[in-house]
Amino acid sequence: MAGKFDYSLNYASLDLRAHPELYRVGVGEQGVLLVQPYKGELLPHWRFATPELARESSESIYAMFLKYLEDGDFVGADMARKFLQMGYTRARRYANHRGGKKYDGPVPADKKGVSGAHGRAELPRTPPDPQKAEAAAIFKARWDEAAANPEYSRRKKEHRARYG
Repeated sequence: MAGKFDYSLNYASLDLRAHPELYRVGVGEQGVLLVQPYKGELLPHWRFATPELARESSESIYAMFLKYLEDGDFVGADMARKFLQMGYTRARRYANHRGGKKYDGPVPADKKGVSGAHGRAELPRTPPDPQKAEAAAIFKARWDEAAANPEYSRRKKEHRARYG
């Protein structure tokens, strides 16, 4: 299916900056912790433990998002957008589930690397952690800003039309 994130590629040895034609946007955060060199560039800036860290992190990653766009690097911009999204989703998970574990039991072997419950029950929610909830809101605002950026939208449409 065109546009579906390709998990069959050897991302450990693949430079997607040199080969943007191999990149597929996929859905949500797919590939966020795989695609190099962007994972290596963005991950050191990604923090959500406190609102202060989330603010610093989201601002840094958003600045990288804008720089990738300025450089004509759609893959980098999309990966930065995914890191902002992941900041929101992880902070929300920790806000709702102390320790961050959302589902009961291990991920089935045939579903490794794919998000979702996969038939596992959701663990009971703990009392909300206001620090993590605020961190999530900070990331959500930057994620929304990135997703609504007209240049990003134009380049995403262009990338999908050109490569699938």
